[in-house]
Amino acid sequence: MIRSLTAILSAALLATPAHADAPIGTPAVLEVLPGWREDGGHHMAALRITLADGWKTYWRAPGEAGIPPMFDWAGSENLAEVRFHWPVPEVMHTNGMTTLVYSDEVVIPMEVIPLDPAAPVGLVAEVRMGVCHEICVPFDASFTGALPTGGGEDSRITLALARQPDSADEAGLVAARCAVAPIADGVRVIASLDLPRLGDDEHVVIEPANPETWASEAITGRDGGILSASVDLVPAAGKPFDLDTQSLRLTVLAAGRAVDIRGCDPAP
Repeated sequence: MIRSLTAILSAALLATPAHADAPIGTPAVLEVLPGWREDGGHHMAALRITLADGWKTYWRAPGEAGIPPMFDWAGSENLAEVRFHWPVPEVMHTNGMTTLVYSDEVVIPMEVIPLDPAAPVGLVAEVRMGVCHEICVPFDASFTGALPTGGGEDSRITLALARQPDSADEAGLVAARCAVAPIADGVRVIASLDLPRLGDDEHVVIEPANPETWASEAITGRDGGILSASVDLVPAAGKPFDLDTQSLRLTVLAAGRAVDIRGCDPAP
């Protein structure tokens, strides 16, 4: 059932340009907001995803039950790199599992780095993302976008940039330390964050640098000013491995806010 539904959804979107009206039954429409070229040569654009009523899609690290978005930029012109600036997602608790999602519409700023900053950029992307409405399925899509050397600021993009997580400094992080111990098929990371409380029901995501490494949902707890989180990281090889804790990315979410923490000092 899921396989056949995926094929129907994929065909529906792939047959439709990203800027066109969605056919009936399409759960998501993708569109590039062209944005503007910055003084340093980078280009600030955005991907706008408009979801049908009742549908949701996932944040970059969606949780154990989610489907992370994957982008293939082959075929793009004058493109060196794309850096996404993800707005704070919703935290959903369903059937004992936590997922991080967007509903209705999301604008995801894209910092596009051209090979030649003086030339336009032509984006061509193939995307696999997850969409959910009662059931969750992988959804294959494509989009294109022309980014000129000029352009003007777009309030939709600037608003989305303002909805990013706070930095560690902005949130008042004093210290982030991580202890690492081997387990049968990988390693266990126990993070200790000296961080002011964001709100009730704080949720922590710990992301390894290698996207092929599986991460469990964090077990979190707070004792005064210290927020702790424990996750298991399992690589494709299914065995313990050396982990550089500075390569970890930790996100704390609560009360519609988030904190983005880059790297974690080894615990003494």
